[in-house]
Amino acid sequence: MSINLVTPTDGEVLDMRISRTRILEDGSRTNGRLGVAEIWLAAGFAGPPQHVHRQHEETFFVLSGTIDFTSGTDTTRVHPGSLVTAPIGVPHTFANPDKDQDASFLFTSTPDLYIGYFRDLAKLASRTGGLNPDDMLEIMSRYATEPYRP
Repeated sequence: MSINLVTPTDGEVLDMRISRTRILEDGSRTNGRLGVAEIWLAAGFAGPPQHVHRQHEETFFVLSGTIDFTSGTDTTRVHPGSLVTAPIGVPHTFANPDKDQDASFLFTSTPDLYIGYFRDLAKLASRTGGLNPDDMLEIMSRYATEPYRP
């Protein structure tokens, strides 16, 4: 085995119009222990429904723009250079509150479970021309993720 390099023009790009995911590591080189993606959010992106993961943890390192992270009833506005961690069982969601500027973050999933979610979401978006919260929740359920219910 050797190191793997993903350059700025490499990676699997999943375009969902209101968001775009570039998969940098799908877990195939980490024995499923880690998935990594760069995620872009359009200006005003409302985000997925608040949810809870049961089998993986996530981190979000903000690269550009401003992103609101919500956990339960608490919302924190996060700027570039900041890291948010969502452990297993902790409710969370995110949104781009800026109506004029896109935002992006580096995403990790440990293990790599949620990379499949992005692929499934992109397939659905290409078939239906968009996404709604119910579609997102149905796909989330395939990946040990459930809606947050206070």
